[in-house]
Amino acid sequence: MSEQTTLKPVVIKVSGHELDDPAFLEGLAGAVASLNEPVVVVHGGGKEISTLQRRMGIEPRYVDGVRVTDAESLALVEMVLCGIINKRLVRTFLAAGVDALGLSGIDRGLVRAEKMRSNGQDMGFTGEVTAVRAEVLTALLEKGVTPVLAPICLGPDSAYNVNGDHVAGAVAGAIGASRVVFLTNVEGVLVNDAVVPELSPEQVESLINDGTIFGGMIPKVRTALGALESGVPRAVITNLAGLRSGGGTAFQREVTVERESTHKTGENG
Repeated sequence: MSEQTTLKPVVIKVSGHELDDPAFLEGLAGAVASLNEPVVVVHGGGKEISTLQRRMGIEPRYVDGVRVTDAESLALVEMVLCGIINKRLVRTFLAAGVDALGLSGIDRGLVRAEKMRSNGQDMGFTGEVTAVRAEVLTALLEKGVTPVLAPICLGPDSAYNVNGDHVAGAVAGAIGASRVVFLTNVEGVLVNDAVVPELSPEQVESLINDGTIFGGMIPKVRTALGALESGVPRAVITNLAGLRSGGGTAFQREVTVERESTHKTGENG
């Protein structure tokens, strides 16, 4: 067994904001190739899904920031996530020397889901994770393969579109990952005009309550905290530069941070 496979894996969740940018993809592939640990990549694709929906005359709908996937959109979502974006990522990783394999949650029943309900509203074919077959991923990692996972999951009666952040947290917990990294378009959470290296759940709630963390960053930090609840010891929010340098904001149970004043931070875009 190689040294790499004796290390705990890392799960990297890549949002859909920049997955159509060749320069970003090349940088992402290079950063993944440079990591010493085994890696599982989970990707989104919301930007391109929404674009194609509108071309087809379908207006995207969301409840609490989560996409409602109606029957008409399900095939479109599968095509974009499992086909266009997943294979684009795999091609880019292979070109960088990463032995990548594209998968969805449906393949081998890797990620199972059930219908999501949000505040009593019908979310259509949007689901939430119920189980992960960790052995499918660990077997690949032991062979030096990097799984690239589209968050289309296997339901009891249909495929389900599941939020990629939630899939990443569930996968990280199931495979015993050392950390899950949520790549976004900001370096991390800012306090006193600087990235805070570490935050506890209690500090996150305080920063949300005083308005330091706001807007699109709120669901990101809550997802990071959710990953901790899944059993992952460490969750990180950062951008591509932070992935390369090991920077960003890490979330874990007990940390301290000094602050005298605040600088508000939200996710752009």
